Amino acid sequence: MHQASVGFHCPECVKGGKQQVFRGAPTFDPILTKILIGLNVLAYFVVSSDFQLERDLGLIGQGRFVGGPVIGVAEGEYIRLISSGFLHASILHIAFNMYALWILGPQLERVFDRPRFIALYLVSLLGGSAGVMLLGPDQFTVGASGAIFGLFGAIAVIQRSIGVNIWASGLGPVLALNLFITFAIPQISIGGHLGGLVTGAAVGAIYIAAIRARQNEWVAIGAALALGGLLFFAGIQLALNPVV
Repeated sequence: MHQASVGFHCPECVKGGKQQVFRGAPTFDPILTKILIGLNVLAYFVVSSDFQLERDLGLIGQGRFVGGPVIGVAEGEYIRLISSGFLHASILHIAFNMYALWILGPQLERVFDRPRFIALYLVSLLGGSAGVMLLGPDQFTVGASGAIFGLFGAIAVIQRSIGVNIWASGLGPVLALNLFITFAIPQISIGGHLGGLVTGAAVGAIYIAAIRARQNEWVAIGAALALGGLLFFAGIQLALNPVV
């Protein structure tokens, strides 16, 4: 093929006096990834100007004093299990998370298509929140890290499903480094990261199984959302009955 001003020309067709132009796939626009980044950035700037909003929307199991009285998930503030995933504690915190989302999001949005991608993201977020309620319900937690780790988990499952070694692809070392940071640096939510990672891997496995079984994508999305509902319920129960 010879590159032309638009697309490519077939050499044999050109020799025969016939010209055919083969155009590549249209450029993919990761619109949902952009929207998620926009929502996180917007939430950061809104909350940074009003600390009360952070206290009202951040994740905590039971009510306590965090710069003021806070009503937790156990007292009926269930929205915290979701809203906390769009808040960030500092500019570096949101910068690292949004950079990871920008790298990982478009890949999964294209592979799984948009409905499955947004379900993966939101269910992973709930998995991260449930992980916090399991391992650190008394810690005031914010951040999209649970959802981000869910994307890591889903990509790992995809690569394994097609026979790609995650260590050879580069994903393994990146994931290992992030897990090392999770355990090595204080004030990082271990439960949120591990909960999101495991959940994302589970959703990825559901999607791969559905694709191989030639199931309609909404069957896979329904299964993922059902898992999200269970995680939401588990987060509430763990807040009411903490195990640590």
